[in-house]
Amino acid sequence: MLNRWVYKLEYKYGRYGIKGLMLYIVLGMAAVFIGRMTIPNVDIFSYLGLSRELVLQGQVWRLVTFLLEPPSTSIIWIIFSLYFYYFIGTALEQTWGTFKFNVYYFMGVIGVIIAAMISGYGYNMFLNMSLFFAFATLFPNHQVTLFFVIPIKIKWLAILDALYFLLMFIFGGWAMRISILMSLVNYFIFFGEDLFRMIKREIMFMKNRARYRKSGWR
Repeated sequence: MLNRWVYKLEYKYGRYGIKGLMLYIVLGMAAVFIGRMTIPNVDIFSYLGLSRELVLQGQVWRLVTFLLEPPSTSIIWIIFSLYFYYFIGTALEQTWGTFKFNVYYFMGVIGVIIAAMISGYGYNMFLNMSLFFAFATLFPNHQVTLFFVIPIKIKWLAILDALYFLLMFIFGGWAMRISILMSLVNYFIFFGEDLFRMIKREIMFMKNRARYRKSGWR
């Protein structure tokens, strides 16, 4: 059903898809990071963040510029992070096509903006993580090198991140809960049905395994 909906939208509006969207986002983050490093006496980040109060005061550019906030202030970590964002964004675009990837990304953007209008602030961290979760769902056995040393399959990193999000959701305030839910709404729309089937399949597998063990099978 989702694919039919996206196909109809693509048929009508496909020409408006932004090819290489993730490259522009990453380059924007890199430019902001370099600007902060070269002009340390100006707090560039303070002009980018998504704040409901400031948007309502007329600073509407924040509805877009929050996407360009770098994920780190460490030059080593920023290089790794931006490469990884570019890699997974490009992989998703190549797998889905430009328009479908745009739909996924901008659905997440809208979710963040709605969360900010409710809670007061919006962040791109959870939005970027929705890309990671999508990649991990499509390519669970893709192997990356953790800390440039430890080889690990992407699905295990996704599970760890999901547990971390769950803890933040449980122990965080209502604003945090809204931000997490709304930033991941794109993921649940695209993968919710598959995720439900996968969880159901795993539960059945564990039940059957337990039943065989009780019956004396090894």
